[in-house]
Amino acid sequence: MKGIIGKKVGMTSIFLEDGTNVCCTLVEAGPNYVTQVKTEETDGYSSCQLAYDDAKEKNVPKPLKGHFKKAGVSVKKKLKEFRDFELEATVGDTVTVDIFEEGEIVTVTGTSKGKGFQGVVKRHGFHGVGDATHGQHNRLRAPGSLGPGSTPSRVYKGMRMAGRTGGDTVTIPKVTVVKIFADKNLILLKGAVPGAKGSYVTIQN
Repeated sequence: MKGIIGKKVGMTSIFLEDGTNVCCTLVEAGPNYVTQVKTEETDGYSSCQLAYDDAKEKNVPKPLKGHFKKAGVSVKKKLKEFRDFELEATVGDTVTVDIFEEGEIVTVTGTSKGKGFQGVVKRHGFHGVGDATHGQHNRLRAPGSLGPGSTPSRVYKGMRMAGRTGGDTVTIPKVTVVKIFADKNLILLKGAVPGAKGSYVTIQN
């Protein structure tokens, strides 16, 4: 496996060679720095830890400062470990968007936009109760009956109800790499990826 940490810049569209207009997401990916390499002999599994995006010294805990200093890298905001990293990497190395190719299929993981506490219409797509023109007062967006009565006198687990929405880790598989701008550390992905502008995403094959 190979991967990289990036930051969502925003969405745009691009014309393909056949004239098709495709919506895309622009991600600033890297440069990432290798801060730790784990092996089967020392850690029981193989992985590569990457760091991305400069941070302020005062915002980084002392143990992490020592970790970055040992790797010879300035303090970073985001750390991510990639299992079974297929590229030859040593501590202090740089990983850029060059590891991917145009047309390659990748998997993108990010944190979806947080919506706060939402009702069932927004959270689960309920259509509302009844007809607005026949005496409805304040029940249009209500969840309706929750089902159980005197038996079993409780609400079943998993019942779709109002609650906190968004802010979840979401993984989108089979995303196509449309274009790579290696000189600007940018990668153009087909379609939408989870998260708001400026949020971190990981791209891996």
